[in-house]
Amino acid sequence: MDFRERIVLGEVHFGRPAASGTGITAGDVPSYLAGGMSGNEIAADFLQVTRQDIHACFAFAAERERRLASAPST
Repeated sequence: MDFRERIVLGEVHFGRPAASGTGITAGDVPSYLAGGMSGNEIAADFLQVTRQDIHACFAFAAERERRLASAPST
């Protein structure tokens, strides 16, 4: 899956990356999971969020980490 098909930047979340049309940011999903929620619980709490949205948020976070890890230190 290419997260770019689902993750967008816009004014809705003050320019933060979010799953398109869901009201959930790409950073929210890992935070909820770290707090103990399951993917099913997230989908139940945010009815517009699909499993594909959850996967896209993780793919976005993974790509961001790869970029940060490969960025030269200053």
